Amino acid sequence: MFYPPPETFENPRGSYRNPWIFGILIIVVIFIFIIMYSLESPTQFLTDPFLQAPTENSVQVVWFTEFPGKGNFVVYGENLNQVVEANTTKLSRTREDQDSRVGKQTEKGLIYQQPIMRDIWRHEAKVIGLTPNISVPYRIISQKENGENMRSKIFTLAAKPTPGKPLKILLTSDHQLKPMTSANLQKVTKTFDKLDAIFFAGDLVNIPDRASEWFDDNRGNAFFSNLQGRANYELEKNGTKTIYTGGELIQNMPLFPAIGNHEVMGIFSMKTSLNYQFSQPYPRDVPSDLYRQNSTNIDPDTAWLKNNSFNTDTYQEIFTLPQNSSEEKNYYAVTFGDVRLVVLYITNIWRVPHLRDNARGKYRERKKDFDNPAEWGYGQHIFEPINQGSEQYNWLEKELASEEFKKAKYKVVMFHHPPHSLGENIAPAYTNPIQYIDRDKNGNITMIRYEYPQQNDYIIRDILPLLETAGVQLVFYGHSHLWNRFVSPSGMHFLETSNVGNSYGAYVGDKKRNVPLDYQEKYAEIGNPNGLEPIIPTIAPLLDEKGKPQPYIASNDITVFSIFETETGTVSSYYFDTRKPNSNVVKFDEFKLRE
Repeated sequence: MFYPPPETFENPRGSYRNPWIFGILIIVVIFIFIIMYSLESPTQFLTDPFLQAPTENSVQVVWFTEFPGKGNFVVYGENLNQVVEANTTKLSRTREDQDSRVGKQTEKGLIYQQPIMRDIWRHEAKVIGLTPNISVPYRIISQKENGENMRSKIFTLAAKPTPGKPLKILLTSDHQLKPMTSANLQKVTKTFDKLDAIFFAGDLVNIPDRASEWFDDNRGNAFFSNLQGRANYELEKNGTKTIYTGGELIQNMPLFPAIGNHEVMGIFSMKTSLNYQFSQPYPRDVPSDLYRQNSTNIDPDTAWLKNNSFNTDTYQEIFTLPQNSSEEKNYYAVTFGDVRLVVLYITNIWRVPHLRDNARGKYRERKKDFDNPAEWGYGQHIFEPINQGSEQYNWLEKELASEEFKKAKYKVVMFHHPPHSLGENIAPAYTNPIQYIDRDKNGNITMIRYEYPQQNDYIIRDILPLLETAGVQLVFYGHSHLWNRFVSPSGMHFLETSNVGNSYGAYVGDKKRNVPLDYQEKYAEIGNPNGLEPIIPTIAPLLDEKGKPQPYIASNDITVFSIFETETGTVSSYYFDTRKPNSNVVKFDEFKLRE
């Protein structure tokens, strides 16, 4: 600490000999304090800490930096007098490329012309000895190689709550750095002083191996920035610009994610763009078949197969999922207070729906690729099997029969792909595509198309009957970027609340999906193809141009979030109109789960 020299004072209580010098010294002292504070600013971390995988007496604290550190610690307790050292690992696949918006790259290819590895370290510490239902303060400390200590702000952590404790849980999905996400999460924290957890139904970012989408996209709305109140995103509506910061959430509560199609990376390359790699996963058996056509000596190992088909490595390296019997299959179950949450890996590659010659789409291959199987998209293929008899199906059967599931007051199942929806992504059926290759009389390919038999929809045919029989009250999902909900005849609720950052519309009335009309199967142009009718919001539905209540919200101006309150068993949905930045959120729907 800097102290003024004694000759600047006449005596301890007297006047100053040189008030100018004393004033300058005071400014210097203040400046030093500012520098010291800035050195401990959480902005030097890639993320604030966030909470994962709570147990009855522990919770995992995770954060990221761009240096390994000489030491990384969590200090916690009433007086921050307890300390635990973090385990540090390096992310193995995080990169930037020509499409990244990071640092000084503000337009495509300004700095990077192809993928380049980006070194990012993950720190994780297990805080133990916690008492259920009691929160304690904590902060993280990372020591840089030069000995400088970086300290975060003080947050709170807790073990998982016991049954009977009232909880408020945010239900969200499909953030993907979309324009309204920062505003959405900021309004969540303005509306609720305290939440207890986040259930996130997939599609956290766009390209999972692009580091800046998770941490520091220079547009100000990276994934962690939005969920930690550190965003700085400018949203312009009707000529008015508003800066939104997201919400300080996951520093103080656990995040339970599900795998969406945007958490799955395709083929690995250090030459082609990350966007291309993401959009070109192959079904697991295709790479070996393609390779064998050009080589007789092939015995691909697991690493080779992942690099040439698809993987979820970055997602798995970022998050710590609750312990379960599925190993690294990305599905799990956890009890959190009165809730038994079952998270499934139900997602497939998204393909364009249009049928033009240049479509590597849901229903066809590009005309120019007919003779080049290496460029085929293989339709909207499924990443992890969920049909009856599959490993995941068998795991689910076992989970639904478990005592932990049976004794839970509320049984919630979360996954990404919609079982019921008015959105675009409900078509075609969730089943393995059947490839048909049409040829002319000379053997030339005239079309490569894909069919999806409606009766083989694995979610409708195999999964929902299990959930109905087991007494599941709520099925929560995303993917179509809208809000709508449904109820089965037995009273099982379906909620899609993914209109967080943008919407691709609801297909009702004159708005029709782009589906083939001359294929063997029939594909729904409008409505929900799986039978249930959408529910009109119970409190304040939006009205169409004729003044009729709409059973959905699909808007690029109005953003939606939902809260599950376990004390009453109610799920409430709120919207915020970003065209009116000073307005309050509006509760527009509420329903109650049966016990």
